[in-house]
Amino acid sequence: ADNLSEALKKLKITSTESTADSLEGCLDCLLQALAQNNMETSEKIQKSGVLQVFASLLTPQSSCTAKVANIIAEVARNEFMRNPCVDAGLIPPLVQLLNCKDQEVLLQTGRALGNICYDSHEGRNAVDHAGGAHIVVDHLRSLCSKTDPASEKLLTVFCGMLMNYSNENDTLQSQLINMGVIPTLVKLLGIHCQNAALTEMCLVAFGNLAELESSKEQFAYTNIAEELVKLFKKQIEHDKKEMIFEVLAPLAENDVIKLQLVEAGLVECLLEIVQKTVDSDKEDDIAELKTASDLMVLLLLGDESMQKLFEGGKGSVFQRVLSWIPSNSHQLQLAGALAIANFARNDGNCIHMVDNGIVQKLMDLLDRHVEDGNVTVQHAALSALRNLAIPVVNKAKMLSAGVAEAVLKFLRSEMPPVQFKLLGTLRMLIDAQAEAAEQLGKNVKLVERLVEWCEAKDHAGVMGESNRLLSALIRHSKSKDVIRTIVQSGGIKHLVTMATSEHVIMQNEALVALALIAALELVTAEKDLENAQLVQILHRLLSDDRSAPEIKYNSMVLICALIGSEPLQKEVQSMAFLEVISKLRSHENKTVAQQASLTEQRLAVES
Repeated sequence: ADNLSEALKKLKITSTESTADSLEGCLDCLLQALAQNNMETSEKIQKSGVLQVFASLLTPQSSCTAKVANIIAEVARNEFMRNPCVDAGLIPPLVQLLNCKDQEVLLQTGRALGNICYDSHEGRNAVDHAGGAHIVVDHLRSLCSKTDPASEKLLTVFCGMLMNYSNENDTLQSQLINMGVIPTLVKLLGIHCQNAALTEMCLVAFGNLAELESSKEQFAYTNIAEELVKLFKKQIEHDKKEMIFEVLAPLAENDVIKLQLVEAGLVECLLEIVQKTVDSDKEDDIAELKTASDLMVLLLLGDESMQKLFEGGKGSVFQRVLSWIPSNSHQLQLAGALAIANFARNDGNCIHMVDNGIVQKLMDLLDRHVEDGNVTVQHAALSALRNLAIPVVNKAKMLSAGVAEAVLKFLRSEMPPVQFKLLGTLRMLIDAQAEAAEQLGKNVKLVERLVEWCEAKDHAGVMGESNRLLSALIRHSKSKDVIRTIVQSGGIKHLVTMATSEHVIMQNEALVALALIAALELVTAEKDLENAQLVQILHRLLSDDRSAPEIKYNSMVLICALIGSEPLQKEVQSMAFLEVISKLRSHENKTVAQQASLTEQRLAVES
């Protein structure tokens, strides 16, 4: 300790005129003290005011420069020392040293700057201001192809410095991307894949940058997919695989990179991991199984990568994924169902899958999760069924396979995501299927649940889908029994509210359903239509210039049907509809104009 105090005193007094030898002695003493107790020594260095002295010692000519930079790197390992280093004016001379040729000076300078930047806003700003990042990126470029140990060590330090400089800072990450650091780092990874420390630094740097959208475009122009898959195949340790996964996941959000990863053979690696880990209860294996199967599902989100793996339904990958669905692992069941939902993104795939028995597999899976089931698996299986029900030719096949009954078992669910998918699946199934729509529309339990969900204000998706299904039951069945069931369950007011939705498609569906109600069961629904103020709403829709042509048209059709009811006709007469409708006779849309003329005649006759 006495030696340290002595050295600090000496440094402060004699730094300017002392000989190189005496300086070296003082600096060695500091380094020794730092090695023994970094924190305590750093505090003493800060109190002594020596940091300011260091600024003048950081010159390319001095033989002590590397040691001074090393001391700064050591003290900056402490969070409380980073700002004092910036305040002592150490950044500009350190950045200047990046231009020198001496490898040891470069190494220690890179360490010092990297440590000062670690989690320090001030440190990063100062390095940015002094232009440090640019010089380091240039070094990476020029050293990239050198594989001697000294160069690799330097490359590792510079990668680490850039990582600390830009970590979780979008602005600085964008700056590095604009400097073209990505192709250089990818090249580094390819050349130095045998060097574990450097590889690790590259991966962490990729992980940092890959979150940014602009980086993905640049990554797509490199052979990153190939390099990562090559590296991944060599890994045995869980931690190393995990690091690569952390880079793959954000990169795989880009469709171009998805395809590159598929072509580079990532899928085979993932399937192998699944096979190795599926029956294990070790924590690392469970984590790997989840990551690998999640990533597999992500790759299937790209249209091209998905179609490539589907291979007309004959693909080995598609077959392997199918085998996940009956598995005992919830994680694999989930990934299998999500993968099927992703494969089911075009009619050709959906038709092929339904013809080849996928529906039964999904229904068996749902059956395993009816009582206290896994919500994410329920949601995924319902998503897959909903997508499969989109092509017209699949609907009847799926209905006769019993999909509607399988789905209705989840009516009791209190989980909004499950409710949402359940509703969407039923709506897809009954599209233009009159018999099924009538059967479901007369199911009092279902209709009552729909009416209840139409009031789920906290869950707009569930509320919207419930309204749409109510309307669909009427539109596709055109059945008096269905309308009576909906009236008795209190559903009319929701259809009237739906006519005021901000989505034109929903407004339209509501108006068509209401017109069918008025045409088929006006007397039964009369009171509810009156209480829901339908006539006032129609007046508003027709008066509003922003209403779409089809909304105006269907509102007029509905008015003509409503005047068959005495109380509703009185309301129509009391609201000066003729005035609004005569204006629509000159509407630019011909169909609207013609309907306006017809409606005007009907109203004139009735009055």
